[in-house]
Amino acid sequence: MKPIIVRTIAELRQRVGDLRKQGQTIGLVPTMGALHEGHLSLVEAAKADGHKVVVSIFVNPTQFNDPKDLEKYPRNEAADVDLLTPFGVDLVWAPDVDEMYAKGFATNISVGGISEGLCGATRPGHFDGVATVVSKLLLQSLPDAAYFGQKDFQQLAVINRLVADLNIPVEIVGCPILREIDGLAMSSRNVRLSEAGRKIAPFLYQTLSEAAEQIVSGRDIETTLSNAAQGLLDAGFSSIDYLELHASDDLSPILELDRPARLFVAAFLDGVRLIDNVVVKGR
Repeated sequence: MKPIIVRTIAELRQRVGDLRKQGQTIGLVPTMGALHEGHLSLVEAAKADGHKVVVSIFVNPTQFNDPKDLEKYPRNEAADVDLLTPFGVDLVWAPDVDEMYAKGFATNISVGGISEGLCGATRPGHFDGVATVVSKLLLQSLPDAAYFGQKDFQQLAVINRLVADLNIPVEIVGCPILREIDGLAMSSRNVRLSEAGRKIAPFLYQTLSEAAEQIVSGRDIETTLSNAAQGLLDAGFSSIDYLELHASDDLSPILELDRPARLFVAAFLDGVRLIDNVVVKGR
C-alpha cells in the first residue's frame, strides 16, 4: 500500500495524532527527495525500532548558498513514493515552500561552533538553513526519533547540538554510510555525474581510506593530507573544498592523532560537490 501523502501542517499533526492515539510511536526520516538505498536504510532503521514512519520530502531552499545548485537538485516525487511503497512507510510529508515558510517568515536558527568549519566554512548560511528546517520538521511531526545518515556527519553534529540546546524531546539516530559496490557514498547528487565522472568518483573514498590508514600508521598528518589532496586532483577532481582531520566529538581540527577522529573531504567533480568521511581511530 502506498504511503499517504500529506501537504499541510494541520493534516500532518492530525494524522500523527491519530497514530499516537493508537499507541504508536513515530520515526521521522527527513529527506530532500531523489531517494536511494541510503535513505531506505534509514526507513528500515526506524521500522526496526518499532516506529510508524514519516518520511519528509522537501527540497529546502534556505540551505543552498548557490541558486544554481538548488535549481539542479533532482526532483521526482512520484518515483520517490514508488520507492518507499514496499517499505511500509505510513506518511510522506511533502509540503511546498509556502507551507514550510509562510508569508512573513522571519526566524533563523544558527548553531555556533560546530557548524563553522568544514562545510560551514565554504557554504555560508548552509547550516543555518539546515538547523532551521530540521527544527521545523521536528516540531511539525513531533517524532520520538529522527534518523540521519553519517555521510553528512557535520550536519548530524549540528542537529544533535540544536536538539540538546533547544530541549527538543526527540532521539537523534545517526545511521552508517551506505556505499555503492565501488565504495562511492550513496548520494542524490551522484546522478548528476557524467559516465566518465562516475568512474572517477570512487577515488574519493579510496583516497580517504588510504590516508586514514597512513595516519593511523604514524605518517605525518599534514604531508599525508597534502598528498591525498594532490592525488584527487591528479585523478580528475577539479577542486577540493577541504580534506581535513577533525575530532569526532566536537569536530575541532587536529594535527595529532591523540583521540578518536574522522577524516573529512569535500571535492568537486563534473561541477558536482561530493562529500565523504571515514573514521580514524586515535590512540
